[in-house]
Amino acid sequence: MANMSINLVLYHGSLLPHELVPSQLRLARTRVLATNRALEVSTERWSFYGSSCCCYCFHFNGCSCRWKWLVRSCSTIESVIASDENYGNKQVVSLTPRLYNYILENVREPEILRQLREDTASMRGSQMQVSPEQAQLLAMLVQTLGAERCIEVGIYTGYSSLAIALVLPESGYLAACERDAKSLEVAKKYYHLAGVSHKVDVKQGLAAESLEFLILNGEAGSYDFAFIDADKRMTPKYFELLLQLVRVGGLIVIDNVLWHGKVADPLVNDSKTISIRNFNQQLMEDKRVSISMVPIGDGITICRKN
Repeated sequence: MANMSINLVLYHGSLLPHELVPSQLRLARTRVLATNRALEVSTERWSFYGSSCCCYCFHFNGCSCRWKWLVRSCSTIESVIASDENYGNKQVVSLTPRLYNYILENVREPEILRQLREDTASMRGSQMQVSPEQAQLLAMLVQTLGAERCIEVGIYTGYSSLAIALVLPESGYLAACERDAKSLEVAKKYYHLAGVSHKVDVKQGLAAESLEFLILNGEAGSYDFAFIDADKRMTPKYFELLLQLVRVGGLIVIDNVLWHGKVADPLVNDSKTISIRNFNQQLMEDKRVSISMVPIGDGITICRKN
């Protein structure tokens, strides 16, 4: 095989925001000779936001390291491959800034949602707002399900709840649970501007108490769709309450299940990460729901109540 010039980076462990990832590196071009022998990559240096780091020499065959991911960048192709060969070396696209910008350019974002997103961008905690492509998926799930009654736990300034309300029928109903009064002011403003205030029932206060009240009010099994995006340590509690409120065949969607990649890093053991990691494992074993974990935004899991 002829010599090729490619960019090659190996990672040991999960990819966290503070770690070096291909989209953040300005790599020097590395000369790689691909033969039938072990692939060897010589030491190179690159710059990273003005700093310099070192990439060591790796030997694929006979290497004692347990490299979890191979991230490749050749021309415009960037992908990851599972370390387990039983997955057939399937290449999965790696979301780089350029590719993510392309995705955003292909999101059909209503003008009112764009305005809300831009107003929220300057607010404290703006990173809590769901991404446009994520809100688009939530709205499509609601439409596909033919949902008429929905619940959202943790609405912040209302981007995802507004996306849902916009696709609900005129007779639709969304119970929007949020405890922060300042965030709710923004949300209510945009519900009004979008003409969906009659569809949204804002429930200010602790979400668990609001959900328990709905159950006591005889509303168990009457909801089609629910979305959880609130205190991560409370997610198991919210999930159990929503399982009572959502009908058989209905959907419960949980946000932040990948938690910036921390859930896959055994060295990260703060309370939020542990809570999310444990909840993900519990869902894997929960036969009451069918599940699909989707790497969109910060990761969501879609649960269908059996």
